[in-house]
Amino acid sequence: MATVDLTGIRTSPCWHDQVPAAPELSKELPEKVDVLIVGAGYTGLNAAIVAARGGRSTLVVDAEEPGFGCSSRNGGQVSTSVKPSLEKLSARFGAEKARAIRSEGAAALEWLAGFIEGERLDCDFRRSGRFHAAHTPAHYEQLVRDADRMRREEGIESFAVPRAEQRSELGSDAYFGGVVFSRHSSVHPAKMVREFLRLAMSAGAVVAGDCRVTRIDRTSAGFRVHTPKGVVSTKDVVIATNGYTAGVVPWLRKRVIPIGSYIIATEELPEAVVDELFPTDRIASDTCKVLYYYRATPDRKRIAFGGRVLAAECDPVDAAPHLYEHMCRIFPLLQGYRVSHAWSGTVAYSFDELAHTGVHDGMYYALGYCGSGVSMASYLGMRMGQKLLGQAEGKTAFDDLPHPTQLFYTGKPWFLPAAVSYYRWSDTFQWKRATGRG
Repeated sequence: MATVDLTGIRTSPCWHDQVPAAPELSKELPEKVDVLIVGAGYTGLNAAIVAARGGRSTLVVDAEEPGFGCSSRNGGQVSTSVKPSLEKLSARFGAEKARAIRSEGAAALEWLAGFIEGERLDCDFRRSGRFHAAHTPAHYEQLVRDADRMRREEGIESFAVPRAEQRSELGSDAYFGGVVFSRHSSVHPAKMVREFLRLAMSAGAVVAGDCRVTRIDRTSAGFRVHTPKGVVSTKDVVIATNGYTAGVVPWLRKRVIPIGSYIIATEELPEAVVDELFPTDRIASDTCKVLYYYRATPDRKRIAFGGRVLAAECDPVDAAPHLYEHMCRIFPLLQGYRVSHAWSGTVAYSFDELAHTGVHDGMYYALGYCGSGVSMASYLGMRMGQKLLGQAEGKTAFDDLPHPTQLFYTGKPWFLPAAVSYYRWSDTFQWKRATGRG
C-alpha cells in the first residue's frame, strides 16, 4: 500500500475553506408558517426559494447547519443524473415513460446551468465535460456502444477516447480508454449551497440550523412540527433529507439506503502536476461497480479523489490511506504528496436506482438521488416548490413511480457491507486480469 502522512489532516471538506462565514440564521422559530421544509440542502433550499418568491411564508429547519450534509460534501460533479438505461426503463415502464424519465436527467442539468447563469451565482460552475474511464478493455467496448446508442436515441453528446489517446484527457495509464460526455459539468458544491441559502433568505424564507425535527403530527389544518426550539404549525410540510432521512418519517426511511461516500484532497500541488493529470480540466469517473470519481479543484491547486474503499462505514481518516493508495495507482505522479483533507457525506440510493418525488401522508418529498444529486436534487426541489404553489409545471416524470422497499428493511442497510465487498472484489479481479497482474 502506498503510504501517506496523515499528520495534521483536516476532517472537513476542502470546499469549506473557500466559503465565507455563514449568514446569521434565525434563533427563534415562528409559531405558524405556510410551508415548513425539513432539510436545508440543495433540495430544501430550492423548494424554499420558489415557495417564498411565490408569497408563501416559509421556514427551513436543519438538524445541523444549512448545507452541512452531502450538499457541501460531494465532489461537485454534475451529470444527467438518471442511472437506469433507456432500455432497462422501457422494459419496466414502456418506451414513452422511459423517455420521459431519462429526459428529466438532461432537463435537471440544463435547468441548473440556466439558473446559475440567470441568478449570477458565484459557485465556479463550468461546462467541463466528464471523462468516464473504462477499467477493462471489455468495459471500454461496452461503454462506446452504450454512448453511441445514447447519442442516437437520446441526443446525449459524447465522443470516444481510445487508450492510445487517453493522456490527452487524463494523465493516467491505468485505464483502457473512455468516453467524454461533453455537457457534464462541475461546480464548487459548498459555494453553490451557500448561494442557494442566500437566495432563500433574500426571498423571505426563515432558516434555522441546529434544529432537528423530532415529531410531525397531523392536524385538521395541516401539521404541527416539533423541534427543540419550539413547535410550529404549518399547512404544508416538505421532507428534503435524502441520505440523512431519519425515523420521523418511517415510510420514507425504509425506502432509501444511506451510503457513505469518502473523499480526500491533496495538499496544494505544482501547477505542472495538475496540468499533466487534468489537461482538459474535465471531471472524471470510472466503470467500476464501486466507482472512483475525481477532479482538480476549481482553483486547480488540489486533486479531490473520492469513492468507497471499505465495506463498512468508517471514520474518513481511516478511509484516507485506502483512497490514497488507489489515487496513486491511477496517478503515480501523486505518490509522495500529502493529503490535507479527508471527509465523507451520506448519499441515498433507492431500491430501483431512481430518484423519487411525490406526496405521502400529506407531506411533499424528494430524495433517492443515487449519488448523482447535484443537479437532480436542486431541480426536484425547485419542482416541489412549484407544486406547493399549485403550478402545473411542477409535475415530473418521477411523480407517479412505484416507490419500492424490501421486506424487513427499516432504514439500516445491514446488507451493504457484503454487497460492497463483493463488488470491490469483482472490480479488482477484472482489473488485475485485464492488466495481467492477477
